[in-house]
Amino acid sequence: MYREGFLLGSLFAICAGCASQASDIQPQYVSHLQYQHLNCKQIAGEVERVSRRVSEVSGVQDSKASNDALATGVALVVFWPAAFFIKGDGATAAELGRLKGEFEALERASNEKRCGLRFQRPASNVEATKAGRKKAEEAATAANP
Repeated sequence: MYREGFLLGSLFAICAGCASQASDIQPQYVSHLQYQHLNCKQIAGEVERVSRRVSEVSGVQDSKASNDALATGVALVVFWPAAFFIKGDGATAAELGRLKGEFEALERASNEKRCGLRFQRPASNVEATKAGRKKAEEAATAANP
């Protein structure tokens, strides 16, 4: 009985350190006032830049989450030292939260200026997320030849 409790506790401790999926990362607050000086065309350009970066970073974050889930499975079933390879959320998650906040701030600034821009949440763009994952894999390959 004690052993099962220990294993269950260990499972929760290991899973708590896993990286989050990109869709689970909440936006950080970013003031829309920093975009007040932009006209509608400039806001649209900024929205495009932020959306593209959100897609790239989402792919990287989802890749990290998948790798952490795999390491957790290996640690629980086969080889417990694999738990040390679980990285959890870090700079990528922080950047993604900031970018999501910027996206919301741009949307608010656009609405206040009545720009008429249509906003589509970048995280729901599956193709862009796949492109971001591919970019992350290429970067990892280039870093570890």
